[in-house]
Amino acid sequence: MKTFTAYVEQDLETGLYVGIVPGIPGAHTQGATLDELQLNLKEVLELCLEDYRGTGETLPKFIGLQQIEVAA
Repeated sequence: MKTFTAYVEQDLETGLYVGIVPGIPGAHTQGATLDELQLNLKEVLELCLEDYRGTGETLPKFIGLQQIEVAA
């Protein structure tokens, strides 16, 4: 079993939660609740990893997120 980190934000227009798993092409989805988003992310991640296994490539290594401060 592997653990992945997802980046989650809320779309202010629709109210939906949007999740992206950095470094995994195609691993993004949305949900009306955080619980629904988590289930959707798990499903899409499993599908992406299944497709990725067939290529023989190694997964990118997720390093982390950084906060950048700028004058607004």
